[in-house]
Amino acid sequence: MELRALRISRVNDEALAIRSYELIDPQGAPLPPFTAGAHIDLHLHDDCIRSYSLCNDPRERHRYLIAVLREAEGRGGSLFVHEKLTHGSSVLVSEPQNCFPLAGRASHHTLIAGGIGITPILSMVRFLEAIGANYSLHYCASDPQRAAFCSVLADPPFHKHTSMHFSHGDPRLRLDVASLLRLQMEGQNVYCCGPAGLIEAVNVATQAWSTGTVHFERFKSDPNSTIDRALNSSFEIEIASTGQILIVPREKSILRVLSENGISHAYSCEEGICGTCAAGLLSGRADHRDSVLTQQERSAHNVLILCCSRAVSKRLRLDL
Repeated sequence: MELRALRISRVNDEALAIRSYELIDPQGAPLPPFTAGAHIDLHLHDDCIRSYSLCNDPRERHRYLIAVLREAEGRGGSLFVHEKLTHGSSVLVSEPQNCFPLAGRASHHTLIAGGIGITPILSMVRFLEAIGANYSLHYCASDPQRAAFCSVLADPPFHKHTSMHFSHGDPRLRLDVASLLRLQMEGQNVYCCGPAGLIEAVNVATQAWSTGTVHFERFKSDPNSTIDRALNSSFEIEIASTGQILIVPREKSILRVLSENGISHAYSCEEGICGTCAAGLLSGRADHRDSVLTQQERSAHNVLILCCSRAVSKRLRLDL
């Protein structure tokens, strides 16, 4: 995937521990287009690659806008962004990818965001408003100081479609997800991005909804996963371009085995939530363990996520 060096043209404190960063081409060239819900990968240092959702209007070609929550207990990427990247800094950026797209045929879009999960949702809001689509936004946070872009959403034209939900530590003040999603309107789709508890509440509330109408983007792997990694077994992978066959032992990922054998491939989260390390699957059946691929994509068995997927068959032949 092509990388380009972009310059940070603006840094702004959007909420407590959340900063936005505007990235532009240093020569003023237009940036690759993106669609609402897309993300970019920032190559920060050495092997540190982090994915951040784009939150500006997809019609804009002169800039990318991201927002980053400073996580002291994270893997170090957000700390690096907050402490090292300033106005004028240069950073290598991937082309946009979208694992969380809007459904084109939906007649109503119900958007639910929690905390920093507003980032891809905000891009959706801007796009839906621009095309005159029918949508509603429910934005959840513990208090206004921790909710980014509140002033944007509180002003026209977005304020008519936006409901803010601040719990202030009281569970009774949280969004009543079950009531909101009790009945599905014809053509209604729901999109949710936020903490695990909010995603689980939406997942439970929409069990009876039509297939393919509920969409999630996670910032962390599913904590309710029932996969027992102790039961992993080893399998083979074949590199189609060279015919090389490698063994993936039970305790290592495909991505790790490729790296140890000098085969580089783009990656970011290493948790199966961003889709950066997707690769073509030419033969074999994968055990998909990601939170990115749709059920249709999984059933087709022609793509897999290298950082978490394993094999049902003895061998997987990869388009590498």
